[in-house]
Amino acid sequence: YPNPMDKNVLSVKITEEKRDESTGVIYRKRIAICQNVVPEILRKKSTLVILCWKKVSILKVPNIQLEEESWLNPRERNMAIRSHCLTWTQYASMKEESVFRESMENPNWTEFIQRGRISITGAGFLNCILETFASTFLRQGAQKGIRIMEMLLKEQCGAPLAE
Repeated sequence: YPNPMDKNVLSVKITEEKRDESTGVIYRKRIAICQNVVPEILRKKSTLVILCWKKVSILKVPNIQLEEESWLNPRERNMAIRSHCLTWTQYASMKEESVFRESMENPNWTEFIQRGRISITGAGFLNCILETFASTFLRQGAQKGIRIMEMLLKEQCGAPLAE
């Protein structure tokens, strides 16, 4: 990243990387800067009134920061990823966990398991609307990520994809 296939990811910086010599597991922590994809209409409607009656638009930021931790185990052929949002932590909790592992059916296949949780508070009646938007966006992003990964694997390995 950045990658022309996903224009929402503006940059990714590795902040920590280490290898456990006994297990071979490679740990990485990264910070991703992503474009704020919240529709403008929701950004305008999400204004909070704080002390002294000053209005603050909590969603009107150009970029969003995400922290991602990953554990790659080349010996066991699996990888786990955990990520969460660093922006809006006082209003939103967005967490995602993914696992890539060798399939029990066929060692040439990869199983992909993903779970996520979104909780938004402090936006009144918009909580539900914002949670629905975030859930839909993240689900579509996961599907897009799978398509990108499959395309890259096809380009690099030349193997046909199962349809």
